[in-house]
Amino acid sequence: MPPNFKLQCHFILIFLMALRGESRYLELQETAEYDPFLLFSANLKRDLAGEQPYHRALRCLDMLSLPGQFTFTADRPQLHCAAFFIAEPEEFIHIHYDLVSIDCEGGDFLKVFDGWILKGEKFPSSQDHPLPTNERYIDFCESGLSRRSIRSSQNVAMIFFRVHEPGNGFTLTIKTDPNLFPCNVISQTPNGRFTLVVPHQHRNCSFSIIYPVVIKISDLTLGRLHGVQSKKPPEGCGGIGDFVELLGGTGLDPSKMMPLADLCYPFHGAAQVKIGCDNTVVRMVSSGKQVNRVTFEYRQLEPFELENQNGNSIPEFCLSNL
Repeated sequence: MPPNFKLQCHFILIFLMALRGESRYLELQETAEYDPFLLFSANLKRDLAGEQPYHRALRCLDMLSLPGQFTFTADRPQLHCAAFFIAEPEEFIHIHYDLVSIDCEGGDFLKVFDGWILKGEKFPSSQDHPLPTNERYIDFCESGLSRRSIRSSQNVAMIFFRVHEPGNGFTLTIKTDPNLFPCNVISQTPNGRFTLVVPHQHRNCSFSIIYPVVIKISDLTLGRLHGVQSKKPPEGCGGIGDFVELLGGTGLDPSKMMPLADLCYPFHGAAQVKIGCDNTVVRMVSSGKQVNRVTFEYRQLEPFELENQNGNSIPEFCLSNL
């Protein structure tokens, strides 16, 4: 990854090392003095279980994984601000504007993006999201309070905002709704287990893990014969309507990642792969003709494992960039 891009991605690619329920944030104007690795207590979500809604100030560059009410008030012109929201894999994010006091005619703006976007890289990618990119932006200055509440299509969303006048700002409430069939997910943690199910839907679903990881796939249901094969372009699963692929890369957008392996046929057992990429994605492509399911476990690679290339691992494509 180029050094300048890696610096700009640093906030996003590192904060997820926190335990579920933590929040970290970094204000652009304070990068020299502010430590981006300062976290809330790991027990914060548990401690707040009986004290909702949670309240706190929103910073110019922020990361939130807790439902609650958040207020941004400019103390000086804030021109390049964003807040990233992340929920549990099985949840949608619900954003509600409680109060907005910005000067749209004076150049202020407040926009919601359905997903995450950074340096032109989107999650979910344009190929995997049900809406075209332009419809994933909801601009308050265009819609006003006619769209006071907005729900994401997956467990991540974000806002962009610019406020010139000190004292102006906004208050919003973040809630979550259950998602019975989560499709596109960014994992909050470096270790976990997940089952991705696509029930008779013609769509693509990506599960993103922003760490170098070992992935163990224990069950894949596609309704065909048993088998796993490594990808050898241009061959692979291209001629099959339903398959799972493993992707690796350094950014957010799965469509810009390197295809590393295809799983074209159902199996029960264990297929384990070590992937030394900044971002690893398990992506299911479904034709909609059947119910597809894949179950996998993942854990972050230890430093010594990144150096040791023995065993079933993806070669140096990603490891050379770490």
